Amino acid sequence: MTVPLRPPALTGHPSKALLIGLVVSSLLAVVVLVVLLLNGGPVGFGLSMGLALAPLPLLLAAVLSLDRLEPEPKLHLAFSFAWGAGVAIVLGIGLTVAGQALFAKAGYGSQVVSTVGTVFLAPVVEEALKGAALLLLLRRRREIDGLTDGIIYASMAGLGFAAVENVGYYLLSFTQGGVGATIQLFVIRGLIDPLGHPVYTSMIGVAVAYALTRRGPARYAVIPLGYLAAVLLHGLWNGSATTESLSWIGLAYLVIMGALVFLIMVTVRERRHLVATMGVHLPAYQQTGLVTPADIAMLSSLPGRRLARKWARGKGLGKEMSDYQQAATELTMLHLRADREGMDLDTFAAERNALLGVMANSRQW
Repeated sequence: MTVPLRPPALTGHPSKALLIGLVVSSLLAVVVLVVLLLNGGPVGFGLSMGLALAPLPLLLAAVLSLDRLEPEPKLHLAFSFAWGAGVAIVLGIGLTVAGQALFAKAGYGSQVVSTVGTVFLAPVVEEALKGAALLLLLRRRREIDGLTDGIIYASMAGLGFAAVENVGYYLLSFTQGGVGATIQLFVIRGLIDPLGHPVYTSMIGVAVAYALTRRGPARYAVIPLGYLAAVLLHGLWNGSATTESLSWIGLAYLVIMGALVFLIMVTVRERRHLVATMGVHLPAYQQTGLVTPADIAMLSSLPGRRLARKWARGKGLGKEMSDYQQAATELTMLHLRADREGMDLDTFAAERNALLGVMANSRQW
């Protein structure tokens, strides 16, 4: 039997549906930004765009740092970000405005309509739309191997949404209050609470990932609970902001930070479990000559992995080392998935051999 050197787990073929979703979402995001430019003028738009993008590289780096053991496909990450920035923004605005119009038609005053839209409609609608990115990835469920993956995809959708939304908020603030008011708003949205949307939607990401990595039909009941948690967090923050009370804003901020700590604890615990599992499954492959005790020690330590990649880059073999590390990690996760899903022997053997082929190809140096 010929062992393939590049298994689908590492390269695969781009999903046409994801590519279409990426293009459509990106175009919608561009349309929203063009509308904001035409309505706000180049000066206000330029300032708003700059402030919205300023913290984004750091936020993206923080989210992707959770993904070092088993990096997710770039296409899927880009799709999640673009979905939040495009489809979720456009439909979110449309549905929220439509809901507010119904309340206005029912005779409610403008203040009530505005509060209902901000505190109730926006969280319900926006979290459903951002979370839809996770549901659309269910067909590619092999890419969601743990709760951390759900957090990463949800955070990318949240960051995309927040980036475009912030442009709109900053531009409105600039129009109404000038540069000073815009900078003041940036301090709140861009510096104090830049992870709001990623944290809200990560509640859905954890729930979807939990449903995919557990057994039994009852596991899907967790998804509505995750959605409810996202809506409550989002509504709490929006509600506190409308009161303009520092005590309420402080309380909401503490709750959201508590949720962030919970998410970090989930990722740390899961990473430690995966590292420990490598020490259980990889020694069985020492007889192949593809794994040595030194390799297992390196693979079982994030600093060790980093040093190995740095050494390999110095030898011009950075890609080979990265492929080796990722294949070894996915080999461990294959064992976990087989235990969880009861994978048939032929499928397991095919995927295992493909990953071993990558490791063999990478070790030729």
